[in-house]
Amino acid sequence: MPTHAERRVVGYQPEQLFDLVADIGKYPDFLPWCLGARVRARSAGEVIADLTIGFGPFRESFTSRVALERPHLIRVRYENGPFRYLNNQWRFTPDPRGTHAGTHVDFFVDFEFRSRLLQAAIGVVFNEAVRRMVNAFLKRAGEVYGPPERQTPASPPTSPLVTAAKP
Repeated sequence: MPTHAERRVVGYQPEQLFDLVADIGKYPDFLPWCLGARVRARSAGEVIADLTIGFGPFRESFTSRVALERPHLIRVRYENGPFRYLNNQWRFTPDPRGTHAGTHVDFFVDFEFRSRLLQAAIGVVFNEAVRRMVNAFLKRAGEVYGPPERQTPASPPTSPLVTAAKP
């Protein structure tokens, strides 16, 4: 039952970050371990998508229902696949100090695989995997939108709030 929660202030606008995370079809282009993505249905407020992930000898596919509340919230609800459950959320809040201070990004993921073998395998690398995944989104933002806006010196540092891998 790995769980990870993190808050960062980044130099992009909420709309930009929202669009980046909501573009599920592009995940295989930049996300580590994402081998495939297929969007089954899309509306203004929801996406139903299949993702295929792989690490080491493991390869699994799953379906998610993604609620989109533009430009501030993306909630992922697990539908079908190898998990007992999967909860994932992205929240984008403009920095109250003004448009050039950036966006507070709150990221949360909590899941459990049905397979004890998969659960044990991910438990060993979970913290590194989540760190690489979040950094992949930030790198992608730079590729799509250019360098981040300069943050004011009073901006909080980039850091995890909570990181825990539970057996």
